[in-house]
Amino acid sequence: MSNIKQCIEGNTAVLTMNNPPANTWTAESLQELKSIVLELNNNRDVYALVITGEGEKFFSAGADLKLFADGDKGNAASMAKHFGEAFETLSAFRGVSIAAINGYSMGGGLEVALACDIRIAEEQAVMALPEATVGLLPCAGGTQNLTALVGEGWTKRMILCGERIDSARAEKIGLVEEVVEQGQSLDAAIALAKRVAKQSPSSVAVCKELIQAGRTMPRTQALPLERELFVGLFDTEDQKEGVTAFLEKRKAEWRNC
Repeated sequence: MSNIKQCIEGNTAVLTMNNPPANTWTAESLQELKSIVLELNNNRDVYALVITGEGEKFFSAGADLKLFADGDKGNAASMAKHFGEAFETLSAFRGVSIAAINGYSMGGGLEVALACDIRIAEEQAVMALPEATVGLLPCAGGTQNLTALVGEGWTKRMILCGERIDSARAEKIGLVEEVVEQGQSLDAAIALAKRVAKQSPSSVAVCKELIQAGRTMPRTQALPLERELFVGLFDTEDQKEGVTAFLEKRKAEWRNC
């Protein structure tokens, strides 16, 4: 049985973590996520990806701690590898990824949301990176991605002090971009994804590349790259279609190439 349900609605792929009762991650489901995202990268009709959790209580509780109960370092290294590869592949998805956080989002469950471009949380959602509470650390991008979003102070409160935060606080500190009523996160995420489809997918891909490059690349390198990629868009069909559609006062028909 698949731990990740997938369906495509228009230009949006909807992925649902489905490992009851808490939608925990396993080696198999992490490899499955990586494989799905790589397949979606090759589907030119998909412009956005939405990920959510099955049920009403959990988005995802992260890894099942029983996996680490035996203290096996080899197993720990293997799981860390699977987490890293899956979430880094998600982060590198060529389109826009949106997390619809519909409940508890803990540990690796929050890290998968952090790997997305945008996060929409329901009002009852609770978020935390509690790994240090059990002698571990968030090894799937948590220390880096959370810091990039909310800064060192709140990252240290959540990781070093084990602080849980509700959706209102998460929105205030920039961890999530929007808070909606209970049961509305998936609809809100899909509605936002539909807006992505109005944008040139070729432009979106390079804009995302530039935005994320800013985390590690000096501005002296990023600014010339920005100009280089701007010129590069003139090799795409989408650039010609976008300008022509605007001048002809009609809706653009994107080809994602």
